[in-house]
This record gives sequence, C-alpha cells and structure tokens, in this order.
Amino acid sequence: MVESNLDGDKEKEKEKPGNDAKAELAKLMSRSGGVYIPPSRLRAMQAEAAKDKTSPEYQRLSWDALRKSITGIVNRVNISNIKDIVPELFSENLIRGRGLFSRSIMKAQSASLPFSPVFAALVAILNTKLPQVGELVLTRLVSQFRRAFKRNDKIVCHSTTTFLAHLVNQGVAHEIIALQILVLLLERPTDDSIEIAVGFMREVGAYLAENSPKANSSVYERFRAVLNEGTISQRVQYMIEVLMQVRKDKYKDNPIIPEGLDLVLEEEQITHQIGLDDELQVQEGLNIFKLDPNYLENEEKYKEIKAEILGEGSSDEESDGESEESEEDEEAVAEKEGIEDRTSTNLVNLRRIIYLTIMNALNYEEAVHKLLKVQIEEGDEIELIKMLIECCSQERSYSKYYGLIGERFSKLNRVWTDALEECFREYYETIHRYETNRLRNIARFFGHILATDAVSWAVLDVIKMNEDDTTSSSRIFVKIMFGEVVEAMGVKQISERFKDPEVKRFCDGMFPMDNPKNTRFSINYFTSIGLGVVTEEMREYLKV
Repeated sequence: MVESNLDGDKEKEKEKPGNDAKAELAKLMSRSGGVYIPPSRLRAMQAEAAKDKTSPEYQRLSWDALRKSITGIVNRVNISNIKDIVPELFSENLIRGRGLFSRSIMKAQSASLPFSPVFAALVAILNTKLPQVGELVLTRLVSQFRRAFKRNDKIVCHSTTTFLAHLVNQGVAHEIIALQILVLLLERPTDDSIEIAVGFMREVGAYLAENSPKANSSVYERFRAVLNEGTISQRVQYMIEVLMQVRKDKYKDNPIIPEGLDLVLEEEQITHQIGLDDELQVQEGLNIFKLDPNYLENEEKYKEIKAEILGEGSSDEESDGESEESEEDEEAVAEKEGIEDRTSTNLVNLRRIIYLTIMNALNYEEAVHKLLKVQIEEGDEIELIKMLIECCSQERSYSKYYGLIGERFSKLNRVWTDALEECFREYYETIHRYETNRLRNIARFFGHILATDAVSWAVLDVIKMNEDDTTSSSRIFVKIMFGEVVEAMGVKQISERFKDPEVKRFCDGMFPMDNPKNTRFSINYFTSIGLGVVTEEMREYLKV
C-alpha cells in the first residue's frame, strides 16, 4: 500500500513540469498579462508549445512575436534603409498581421510627422503586392480623421491629413479623398480648420496642381474668399498668404515625392477610391489575437506568396538541390534560348499597354511622357505608331490629340520618323480596307504630320495619281489629307513647297507628265479638290 502511494507521488512529480508550463502560459495569455516569467522558463514554455503548432499556446506566442517584429521594423525605417526594410517586412505574415501593421505605422507616423513621406512610401510598396494592406491603412486613416474632426481634435486631424496627403502623392489613395477633406475643412472656416487645410494643402498641393488643376484652382479661390471675409485671426490669415506664396514658388520645398522615395512604378501602383462618406470596414478585430483553425495551412500559403514576391525558393533543401543541378539547368537554358515565341503574346501585351496609356492620358504631353517609359524592344517601335493610328481611326471624329503625339515622337528621335514614314506607305496601300469614318481620321492624322514636317514629303512618292493606280478610297484619302495640310499651311505655301526641287522629284507620280491621259486625270483631280494652283506645270506640258 505504501509502495503504491510512493509510485503515485512520483508520477505526479513527473507530470508537474508540463502542467506548470501550461499554467504559466495560461497566465501569459490572460488579458492582464502582468506576470513576470524568467527568460529560461519562457524558453521552456515556448519549446513545450512548439511541440503542437496548432495549439492556442503556440499561435499566441507566434502572434506576440509577429507584433513585436512588425513594430520593430516599422520603427527602424528611414530613407536610407527603406529598400532593406521592405524584404524584412514581407518576410513577416502581413496578411495575418495587417491589422498590427496598420496600427503600428499609424502610431509611428503620428509620433514623428517629418517621417510621413517615408511611411507613405513603405505603404505604397506593400500596396503593389498586398493591396489589402494599403486599403486597410487608408480606411483606418479616413475613419480616424472623421472621428477626430467630430471631436475637434486638431492634433490628430493634422497628423492624419498629413499621412493621407502623402498616400495621395504616392498614388495609394485617389485625389478625390483629398478634395473631399478640403471641402469639409473650408466649408465652415474656423482658425483650426483653416490651419489644418493649409498644412494639408502644402503637402498635397503639388499633386493636385498637376493632376486636378481645375479643382486645385477652386480650392485656392475658396482660400482667397476666406481671406477676404476676415472672419479668422490674423495669424491664420498670414498662413494663407504664405500658402499662396508657396504655390507661386511651385511647391519647391514640398515636392510630390521626395528624392529617394520614388520607389514604385506608376503603372504598378493600385489606387484605392475611398470616399469620406463611404461606409468603412475598419476591422478592429484584426488587432487582437484570434485562434486560427487553419493556422498551418494559412502559414504555408503566405510562404508561397512571400516566395513569389521576394523571388525565393521555398526551402533551403530546394536551394541545395538547385546548386547540385546547376549544370542541368544551364543545359536547359541553352536549349530554351533557341525557342521562339510564335504566339505573339508579348506583342499583344505591348499593344494593350500602349492602348491603355494613350486612352488614359489627360493631354498629349502626358501621353508621350508615359509612352516613352514603356519597354519597347528594338524593331518594335512601329507597333507604337500603328497603335496610335488605330486609336485615332476608332474615334467618331478626328482628334488633334493623336496628331500632336505623332508630331512630338517624330521630333524626339529619327527612329519614330522612320516608323511614321513606313506607316504612311503601308496605310496608303491598304486604305481601301477601311470604312469611310476611319479613312477620314487616318487621312487627317497624316495631314497633320505632313503639315508640321514631322515626316519628309518624300513619302508622297507612293502616290501615283492616275486612273489605273488609284481607287476611290485612295483618292478620298489624298483629298482629305491635303485638305488638312491646306488648313494648316495655306494654298500659297503648299504651291511653293511643291516647286522645291527636293520635294518635286518625289512627286512625279502625283503630277505625271509621261502620258497626256494621266496628266489630264491628275489636273482634273487636283483642280476638283481646290489645288488647281499646283497643276500649272502640267497644263503647260499639255499645251506643248
């Protein structure tokens, strides 16, 4: 009997360490969490919890580690190390910890306003790969601004609007939110609301001036009206005057994106359109620990996402295997070098990018600027010009916008001039395939190009103005094209241009003097389209 009692005590003693670890871990998981645990004991607890990775204890420990890691990384970021910080941040599970990241970065930004551009750049980079992170940060900032505005909390309003301004500058937030905030602040002006509006405008003004000039002018008109009303204090009036001077100086001290923080390509950025009056899902529940029944599965999914973002292998074993098989890979690459893509996938993608860029630009200068950034392989330059002409032909009526783009390209590089000349010859020979409206637009496009000397008039050698070598479509094309040239240059200047020996030798086909029948046809045609003055030499030829 005594022996059995002793054995029972020994078993209890053996079970005691595991029970103590779980009990202490339960204290750690409690809401109060104020129990000190020695580091050695904590390590033992972590080792105990790690045995079962699906257990609540292990998930709680990993959650705490994630929170500390994200907070530490965010607090270390600055202009010089942001490129090194981003891979570290992607290494953490930002999908699970997006609530922690949002809270951490908003807290860090409010504590150090001069670093707002850096934090906005960090959010912009994450937003390109994980847009749900950028959307959550933006949603919480808008919600925070609304609450602070209702409570008349000037400090929080100022910090929030500063962060929002830089997110607009980075393209994470649409400019509509900036304009809505300005309307709200200027609707019923007080010293505090005008002060916040002035600070906000200094940060976002350069962006609005470039992307929404009309709205920007309206905002300054409102500032001017507030100044003239004189209902605000002299100090705030002086702030508005300083803002007006900043605008005159073109925001030289407040650029859209500071140097060293332009890290995201414009076409890669995902812009969120969140309005001030929208119903916002702040998702406060993401800030606190919740047991995940599919924890291991979700962690594996994020590892795959991380590997795709950072371009890593999934494990060290794979990297070892790759090094062993490097020779085989080299042979495979050598074989692939001989493979040619005959599906034209790259060409289709290139045309799609060019089309979207042309159609989304506000003016021809912006279109040219963006098109020059498109990666076009050598020899494919003509695809850009063809896409430009196709876009032009699809319009209901001709838009000078396309002609100005073509003209600007031809003056940038000889490559584009050659492409335009090649396109002129190609389109003239196939113009019979186009319906009347498309033909008209293409003709007016090339008329603009000729009138501005964007291409050499030597391209006119492709036109043979006689009954056999022309069709009704080609004659309509020439008529509309020269109509556009006459409108731009005038008949007198065109007549002088055709008398120029350099141009004249390329126009033998247009003004034939080899056969009286062809000569009469050309004289009758050009007289009928209002260019009889250029036929004088042919008329003299017939008299002889």
